[in-house]
Amino acid sequence: MTKKAKKHYSREFKEEAVKLVTEQDYRISEAARNLGIRPNILSRWKREFEEEVSVNQLDHDEKAELKRLREENRRLKMEREILKKAAAYLSRTKRDEVPIHLSGEGQLSGDCVV
Repeated sequence: MTKKAKKHYSREFKEEAVKLVTEQDYRISEAARNLGIRPNILSRWKREFEEEVSVNQLDHDEKAELKRLREENRRLKMEREILKKAAAYLSRTKRDEVPIHLSGEGQLSGDCVV
């Protein structure tokens, strides 16, 4: 008994076959018969292309949110770097190097800059 060689179809052929069903309103069985392939193969191709499109296609709201989140992420990273540098600078200065004098009713005076 001999086995049939498995046929390999090009991506273009598969896309065109799926378009017969999705764009030209052919039934799967009808399109498959016209193309000389089995209906289950065409059904699988259709499902695979639909999954591929749904994964790769973001709607307008999702694109806008993604853009907003990327901008916010960039800004937060920049703020974090600034705070890290400020913390490093402030940790190097000693508290007693900044003279603060209280005069009377809790008011600052002297060499203090606020």
